[in-house]
Amino acid sequence: MGRLILSFGLFALSAWGQGRGGQGTIPLVSLKTIAIPEVPNLSDYVQDRTALIVLGKAFFWDVQAGSDGRTACATCHFHAGGDHRSQNQLASPASLTGAIPANLLLALNDFPFRKLSDANNNRSAVLQNKRQVAGSAGVVHRSFFGSIAETSEEDGADIGGEAAFSINGIRVRQVTARNTPSVINAVFNVRNFWDGRAQSLFNGATPFGDSDPGLHSTVWKNEQLTQTKVRLANSSLASQAVGPALNSTEMSYEGRNWPLFAKKMLNLTPLGRQKVADSDSVLGELANPEGNGLNAQYTALIRTAFQPEYWASPTLVDVSGTSFTQMESNFALFWGLAIQAYESTLVSNDSPFDRFMEGNTQALTNFEQQGLQEFRGGGSQCTQCHQGGEFTAASYSNTRRVNANTNDPQAMGFFRTGVSQISEDVGLAGKDGFGVALFPNARAGSSAGSFKSPGLRNVELTGPYFHDGSQATLEQVLDFYGRNGDFPGDGNLGNGIGQIRLTAQEKSQMVSFLKALTDERVRFEKAPFDHPALCVPIGHAELSPGVLQLDNSDPRFALSAIDKWALVPAVGKTGSTAPLQTFEELLRGDTAKAHSMTESCQP
Repeated sequence: MGRLILSFGLFALSAWGQGRGGQGTIPLVSLKTIAIPEVPNLSDYVQDRTALIVLGKAFFWDVQAGSDGRTACATCHFHAGGDHRSQNQLASPASLTGAIPANLLLALNDFPFRKLSDANNNRSAVLQNKRQVAGSAGVVHRSFFGSIAETSEEDGADIGGEAAFSINGIRVRQVTARNTPSVINAVFNVRNFWDGRAQSLFNGATPFGDSDPGLHSTVWKNEQLTQTKVRLANSSLASQAVGPALNSTEMSYEGRNWPLFAKKMLNLTPLGRQKVADSDSVLGELANPEGNGLNAQYTALIRTAFQPEYWASPTLVDVSGTSFTQMESNFALFWGLAIQAYESTLVSNDSPFDRFMEGNTQALTNFEQQGLQEFRGGGSQCTQCHQGGEFTAASYSNTRRVNANTNDPQAMGFFRTGVSQISEDVGLAGKDGFGVALFPNARAGSSAGSFKSPGLRNVELTGPYFHDGSQATLEQVLDFYGRNGDFPGDGNLGNGIGQIRLTAQEKSQMVSFLKALTDERVRFEKAPFDHPALCVPIGHAELSPGVLQLDNSDPRFALSAIDKWALVPAVGKTGSTAPLQTFEELLRGDTAKAHSMTESCQP
């Protein structure tokens, strides 16, 4: 492949900074030059932003938030902001039902999910075509009956009649129908989730912005309690945060609502099942040195973080015939804004690439600089989708540039790349929880099968890749683009996007460059990426291959399998001594790195 050879000095830095090979795109720059989007009028709700971050980190990592008392937001986002599990992680694509093997332990030869017949990408025969998704295990499907006093587990019952997440009638944890994206740098995304359903406008309770007509806050003012509408801009992270908490696949039993969730959480010690390092960069001063959790209560943290008019009312609030405190009734608002504040601190802007773009010409090796050149130009056109300091066209920076062109999904950073068939997952062409099209003004057919372009920072640590988790390694991703996607008829790679034609050496250079987007603070879990301990479910115990071991410990859940658990140890602000694994290393059984998922724990 022909290419322009530049000297690897300041001239190269200047030329690449102008976006060669990505006309009409934002130049690649250090993320330090990109401001975190401010939330207008946040002070109307929040009185102490530092306390808000403390509250948000506690919420995010607390396993007591799950209806089973064992599932946190972090359960799917503990490894470089994403998931890092390999058993019971498969589901059917969103619009399909089928026989996906429950509790399967993934191996490297399971990837990629679609394999063509030869090295020349001959499509006349397909060696492997697994119509499945590598998602994230959540909770067993159960109905919600209510809270149990002074415990984090909620009362409920197994919901029967489902074959998708069971073996011979024994139930396993459900798995999400899309791969888990990283929360690191997600603050720069205008819309979150792969299909963009988490709107930039936060309404105080659901991901769906103005589609939701509800009045989702109660305000105590002039000794009167009034229901009001919440409309907070630049708050896609808050919109995203309120989605999983009540989702009956991810964290919640079927039928739980926000006030009932709040009633449980407000009576529990924050992180009461988990160890918090006394050197934790956010929670350390509150860590219990004698055991688990924090020396604080959620009620006190909320009172410190939020304006009194959102929690101080002595008058109870009626929700569907049940009385709740004002704090309980506003819990969704607190949850969304607090987790958004915490996740806004998870910005990885000190990679070798950032230092190179700031003028340190030695920060990237010559080999990595050649990979950057391939990324920027030649036949790749990677910067059409992965641009700016954020390495995504779905950023606030790009949407400001295109004036939020709501007619064109590509202008907003959503692309149809032929990862899966449109019939399996329509992506951006779907509807939100109120039946409103996710991209209502799009040209006919332009949003079908489109998904948000992910940022690429720390990408070596966030496999598997794409919305269906179908590729295990970066090399497989480049091979995918080299064959113009797996389903070219359902993609738009032919419009100058994709078509990466690389020699073996150029592919190696590109992979080396992509690894130079890793922030060493992320790799070693240094502040702000340090965290409490987490006991993570990693599949279910089997008596023999394919024969699940029944959990007899609770008669309410007599149809459920026994979980296996792995410890993610607590890490303080100075980080871990071992670097994080890649997904390939996990599949290969490499135990020399952090999060090898081999140390057992009791949840």
